[in-house]
Amino acid sequence: MKQAIKKSPISRAKCYRMNNLEAPHFDPHWHFHQEYQLVVVLKGSGTRFIGNDIRHFESGDMVLTGANLPHVWRNDEEYFQNLGLKTRCVVIYFSLDFMGDGFLSKDEMEGISNLLEKANRGLEVTNETRDSIQEMMVSMLKQNGFDGVLSLLQILNKLANSDQLKYINKKGYLNKVSDSDSKRMSAIHSFILNNYRGTIRLNDVAQLANLSPTSFSRYFKVHTNKTFSDFVAELRISTACKLLHRNDLSIIQIAHECGYKTLSNFNKKFKEITDSNPLNYRKKYEKIG
Repeated sequence: MKQAIKKSPISRAKCYRMNNLEAPHFDPHWHFHQEYQLVVVLKGSGTRFIGNDIRHFESGDMVLTGANLPHVWRNDEEYFQNLGLKTRCVVIYFSLDFMGDGFLSKDEMEGISNLLEKANRGLEVTNETRDSIQEMMVSMLKQNGFDGVLSLLQILNKLANSDQLKYINKKGYLNKVSDSDSKRMSAIHSFILNNYRGTIRLNDVAQLANLSPTSFSRYFKVHTNKTFSDFVAELRISTACKLLHRNDLSIIQIAHECGYKTLSNFNKKFKEITDSNPLNYRKKYEKIG
């Protein structure tokens, strides 16, 4: 099992690092790094995990994450089946002190400083702000030196003054992941992702983590802010929401596809998590579309 990636820091000689990533699928491994990260998905779909939040993503997804906030954009299974599908995202990495010690404490930087504090819970960028910043990020790929730094500051300033940002994790979210936990949590995360559509037993995951079921339950909740059963349920319902956007599967087929053996259990858990039922959710999406 590949260890959770804790990427090496940006060179002290650089203000930021930027990547234009194109591949059959995104890196599927849960990871974290000390840099802040602004990412926009230009091509691809799947399920994203940021802190303790689980939800579907598709092209246009834009997120700002704070330092060491665990995350992964996990593509749908078809991206791993050599079907010729492609993904693309543009990512900017920068450190809190990317303009030098004390820069963000200046009065003029108050807005950006507050933005980066909020990013510790993860921020989703939406609507016109997202579209504008996506254009700026793609243009920034052709820049370097001072022009790139200026564009980064303009992007952060635009984000700081926008009312089209949404918190991803709830108030009170505590990030308790450390280097020593990364390998174990990565293995747990990968096991759940590979097995949640079928029967997934607490004992099996606990054994993988080399813990007793009771100790594992406690460990998992401390590191994800969720119980194991809640985590699996939210992952399953997130997948169901994505499948309900399509019309090629019946609701009972979707329930089975997401690991529910009975429609009643599926409907109950769907209502509990989304405050809607699957049929109304599908109708609402069709109306919006």
